[in-house]
Amino acid sequence: MAVFTTITDDDARQLLADYDIGSLVSLRGITAGIENTNYFLNTTRGEYVLTIFEVLTHQQLPFYIELMHHLAQRGIPVPSPQTRLDGARIGTLHGKPSAIVSRLPGGYEPEPGIDHCRLIGATLARAHMASADFELSQPNLRGLAWWTHTVPSVLLFLTPDQSAMLQDELAHQQQLDASPAWQSLPLGPAHCDLFRDNVLFAGTNEDPHMGGIIDFYFAGCDRWLFDVAVAVNDWCIHRNNGQLKPELVQAWLQAYASVRPFTAAEREAWPHMLRAAALRFWISRLYDFYLPRPAQTLKPHDPRHFERVLQLRRSEVVPALP
Repeated sequence: MAVFTTITDDDARQLLADYDIGSLVSLRGITAGIENTNYFLNTTRGEYVLTIFEVLTHQQLPFYIELMHHLAQRGIPVPSPQTRLDGARIGTLHGKPSAIVSRLPGGYEPEPGIDHCRLIGATLARAHMASADFELSQPNLRGLAWWTHTVPSVLLFLTPDQSAMLQDELAHQQQLDASPAWQSLPLGPAHCDLFRDNVLFAGTNEDPHMGGIIDFYFAGCDRWLFDVAVAVNDWCIHRNNGQLKPELVQAWLQAYASVRPFTAAEREAWPHMLRAAALRFWISRLYDFYLPRPAQTLKPHDPRHFERVLQLRRSEVVPALP
């Protein structure tokens, strides 16, 4: 959500002519994140988010946009893509794909507690169940194939010990992915990036209410357990060192399982999936940190965080799935 592409008020007015969502009131860039350009777009009819896609193509975008539309139509709290006058939900701005979605209420919680974990755990399970009949399919573009392709390009920035751990973990995940047990894990459309700053809460810290899940632009068809592992590795940790908080892990997983019970194969895979989720984000943060794309306001994340998380998940005993 860094500002890679500058959008003017006149650009926004021209774009809004293709929609029936009111006239421009205000436009403000969002500086957080590293993948797309995002603006808060307020009109005379409501509050929206305008996204200009810097990497994803017109051919790739229908999966993400239509998945959000599919979930919104089934009552899952996600941004609802707005439909243009021509019936499409994807436009073009400055030669790049664009979309306008509804702005959800609330803000993200930097220090989630048990109630926050219960809310998002149950909501993600509902989203997985609701996505089961989604007709479009696209792989997780930051999945194992991308890890395998990307690791060689970041190795030269690492110490010998870091390089050894990275390559060892990648080999471990490649071996697991080829196994019959891994292939049996339930899968379907998944968010794949469910960090705490991609979920909004309304209400108060003591009495939170679900605002919704945002930023689906890393979504893809993957094992649903991977989605859970990505979230637990961020929601249920001590942020300074990456250690799991057992009470938060238990609340998160029990809430999820109350909607979609885990399978026996998922229980066996769980410790390894937490490692996979840590590996994915260590690789991507190494790549974004050392090989960044230019942006007006780019804030790459420190890759050392997920290096620590992966070290922990490789050595510790993790709370079991319910």
